[in-house]
Amino acid sequence: MEHHSPEEKLQNPIKQARITEGMDVDSLVQAMCGCAFGAGKLADAVDIYHEMLAGGSTSFFGLAGAMVPAGMRGIVADLIRDGYIDVLVTTGANMVHEIVESMGLHHYKGCAQCDDIELKHEEINRIYDVYLPEPYFVDFEERMQAIFADMGSEPISIRQMMTHIGNHIDDKDSILRTAADMNVPVFCPAIQDSMIGLQAWLYKQKNPLKVDAFEDMREIIDLCYEAKRPGALLIGGGVPKNYIFQSMLITHQEFEYAIQLTMDTPETGGLSGATLDEARSWGKVSETARSVTVHSDATITLPILVAAARTRLAKEQGQD
Repeated sequence: MEHHSPEEKLQNPIKQARITEGMDVDSLVQAMCGCAFGAGKLADAVDIYHEMLAGGSTSFFGLAGAMVPAGMRGIVADLIRDGYIDVLVTTGANMVHEIVESMGLHHYKGCAQCDDIELKHEEINRIYDVYLPEPYFVDFEERMQAIFADMGSEPISIRQMMTHIGNHIDDKDSILRTAADMNVPVFCPAIQDSMIGLQAWLYKQKNPLKVDAFEDMREIIDLCYEAKRPGALLIGGGVPKNYIFQSMLITHQEFEYAIQLTMDTPETGGLSGATLDEARSWGKVSETARSVTVHSDATITLPILVAAARTRLAKEQGQD
């Protein structure tokens, strides 16, 4: 921890934000950069993310939480399509909802204060204020069983399984299909903890299915070794965050950029709330890394972060 004199501590007066008509998202964020609290943190995150993307850093993206049901699917797919995600690590649950959406089966805006017993009798599943009809999982089961049947009997890694699933999706807005088309690896280390895992187990009762959970580690660690000024954008925490960080641990590198969008706090000792400064003690994030944690709902901060960084990049490239 650096120590500064009183004079050094009083070098940056708070700048009052000014909002004008017709501001683009980047201009809005830049108006917030002299503010404190979450506004200043989000502006810092945009600066770091822009530097990551503009400098060609190898970009690792950790996707946890119910981000696909909440409507963030297209943001992730577009980042992959435009070359802004090099490695995606996510949860099985997000990919379940991604596949459901790719089948043309929608999530619906619902209510967070409702009669859940009534919803159960109406066969409607709830994720906070998102509704998902239970019968959709019948269609999901049929689709997954057909995909597994075309997978063959040779051992594959989880990443290879996710690519295989992506190749069987026709929806151009799909995360998995876009990743397969762009040769972006999708790692899902806790795949068993999802309906995909459950369907794989059901298929395996009568059919050969060999998935090597440890083979993925060779591939992602190789990617970490070869990464250029590696950067991580972490949505939430959990398994994706740890998998990304631990994979870099045994290489000669550390993350040079790290951004975390989370609602969790560090007091419980859980990884999802662990600070990025704490990660420096492990050698996951470098001592000189540019890093910031934004404590806010990621369904708010992720769209603003991406929109502002994209707008700034477009301005630099002379695009409208």
